[in-house]
Amino acid sequence: MDELSIDKISTKLGVAGYLNEQSLNLLTNYGVNLLGGIMTLVIGFWLSRKAGAMTRDWLSRLNRLDPTLVPVLGALVRYAGLTLTIIVALSTFGVETTSVIAVLGAAGLAIGLALQGTLSNVAAGLMLLFLRPFRVGDWVEAADVSGSVREIGLFTTIIDTFDNVYISVPNSSIWTSKIVNHARYGTRRLDLDIGISYDASLDDAEKAMFSLADDPRILAEPAPQFLVVSYDDSAITVRLRAHANYDDFFALFWDLNRRLKGALAAHNVDIPFPQRVVHHLGQPQGED
Repeated sequence: MDELSIDKISTKLGVAGYLNEQSLNLLTNYGVNLLGGIMTLVIGFWLSRKAGAMTRDWLSRLNRLDPTLVPVLGALVRYAGLTLTIIVALSTFGVETTSVIAVLGAAGLAIGLALQGTLSNVAAGLMLLFLRPFRVGDWVEAADVSGSVREIGLFTTIIDTFDNVYISVPNSSIWTSKIVNHARYGTRRLDLDIGISYDASLDDAEKAMFSLADDPRILAEPAPQFLVVSYDDSAITVRLRAHANYDDFFALFWDLNRRLKGALAAHNVDIPFPQRVVHHLGQPQGED
C-alpha cells in the first residue's frame, strides 16, 4: 500500500473519529437535558401538589381566615407551582422560554376565547369569594339546589344535600341565580301553627302554646308570641312564634311538634277534624 493510500485512510479515520466524538457529545448533552427536564417535571409536579396541600392545611388552622378561601388559595399555589415547573422544564430542554411565554400568551388568549363558559365560572367564583353571599357550612338555596356548602372552588361549588347527596354546581349558575342563605344571620324565626276547635278557649290555647316556650333553646329576645292567624272553615289557626339559634333550629322545631299535641290536651284544647255543613234544599218540582 502506497503512502497516499495510507494518508487517505488516516484522514477518513480521523474524520470518523471526530464525528463519533461530536455525536457522543451531542447525545450526552441532549440526554442530560432530557433527563434533567423529566426529573424537573416529576419533582415539580409533586412539589406543587404537596405545596397546595400544605397551604390548605396551614390556612385551615388560622382562626382569622375565612374557611371559604382555604381551598381557593391552595389551588392557586398548586397551579402557580405547575406553571413555574413547566417553564423551568422547557428551559432545561433547551427551549427559549421567552418565545415560549409569548406563544403561551397567544395560546392562552385563544383558549380563553374558546373557553368563555369555563372562564365565566372562574369569574363567578372570584365574585362569590369577594362578596361572600354564603360561606362553607351555610344552608343555601341556589341554582335549584338546596343543601350545605362544603367547598367553594374556582370552577364549581360543592353542595351536600340534607339526604347526603354530593352536588357540584358551576359557579356561573349560582352567581346568575337567586341565592337564599338560611344561615346568614345566625338566628332563625320559628313559627309553629296548629288548628284548634271553635269551642276551645283562646286563653287556654295561649297557655298551652306558651308551655312549649320553656325550652332553653328558645331565645328570650325577641320574646315568644302567641298569635291568632286565621278563622278557617273547621278550626281557628293559632301560632307560637319564637326565635332560636340556627344550630338549634331544626332539632327544636321537630321537638316542639312532638310536644304540641300533649300540651294542647293538657289544657283541654281540642284539635278538630275537618267539617263540612251540607244543606239539602229538597227535591225539584215535578219529581216524585
